[in-house]
Amino acid sequence: MKYLHTMVRVTDIDASLRFYCEALGLTELSRQDYPAGRYTLVFLAAPGQSDAQVELTHNWDPQSYGGGRNFGHLAYSVPDIYATCRRLMQHGVTILRPPRDGRMAFVRSPDNISIELLQQGTALPPAEPWTSMPNTGTW
Repeated sequence: MKYLHTMVRVTDIDASLRFYCEALGLTELSRQDYPAGRYTLVFLAAPGQSDAQVELTHNWDPQSYGGGRNFGHLAYSVPDIYATCRRLMQHGVTILRPPRDGRMAFVRSPDNISIELLQQGTALPPAEPWTSMPNTGTW
């Protein structure tokens, strides 16, 4: 058995790609439109990690998807959790669970999918503004 991908339904493909690619740093691997089915599939992965993909499914007809938290979360290890959180904030992303411990943070996608960020290797030393930053909302 081999892990292939995780599928996430998205309501706004452009907003989702800005979040997953520009803010989070994933790379678009492929995109396919299916006019007969009225949907688009976009496959993403962290750079150099094409064997662990996220499939964004965009149905062209407007649909509402209940709070993505019932599915759990996507998790990515990052080389510098503080730099990653700074980049996300520069893109207007709220850090819901700041990396106060230098190890773990949570954010959400435009479709309310919970994303866990984990520091690669050992935790970074606690640092401001993260140490004093409170949790926001649910993650």
